Amino acid sequence: MEKLKDNYDVEVHWRAFQLRPAGSPPMSPDKLAMIKRSQPMLAQRVKQDMGLELNQGPLNGNSFPALALDKYALAQGKGEEFHKAVMEAYWLQAKAIDDLEMLKGIIEELGLPADNLEGIVQDSEYSWAAKADISDAQMYGLNSVPSLVFNNKYLVPGAQPYEVLKQVVEKLQSGDIEAEEE
Repeated sequence: MEKLKDNYDVEVHWRAFQLRPAGSPPMSPDKLAMIKRSQPMLAQRVKQDMGLELNQGPLNGNSFPALALDKYALAQGKGEEFHKAVMEAYWLQAKAIDDLEMLKGIIEELGLPADNLEGIVQDSEYSWAAKADISDAQMYGLNSVPSLVFNNKYLVPGAQPYEVLKQVVEKLQSGDIEAEEE
């Protein structure tokens, strides 16, 4: 996304999507095996496209604390910074994004008040905003992360190479996609 923003006039709006809600049953062995089989390809793509070594966090964590705190940081003008820090913590530092102490460290590094994070996560306007995003994702039938929606109507599901995203942006900016619909 950073590369797209650097090279094109695009705005990015992150929305909450919860893969593993609290109380979810454990992942089936088949699902875990499928994820593990896909990890080397993802790691290779990330290294090729971004020059980064993946060191992924735990698969069974509940992402809701990070999603609610993302809304909190956004309201304080630090949403982009928080989102980036959480992504790095999970994907590069193998940290659990449901760990309130780890999230508190990120909030404090951003210079935001961190005295009531548990309350923010459990019941606040921020937790309700995250729940609204999650509900919208379910209503639209989104079931993969990431799911990118361009111009509020063109879905690109899953982790796609930069070239695919670049093609979508270029077609939208040139008007090619709109012309194909008519």
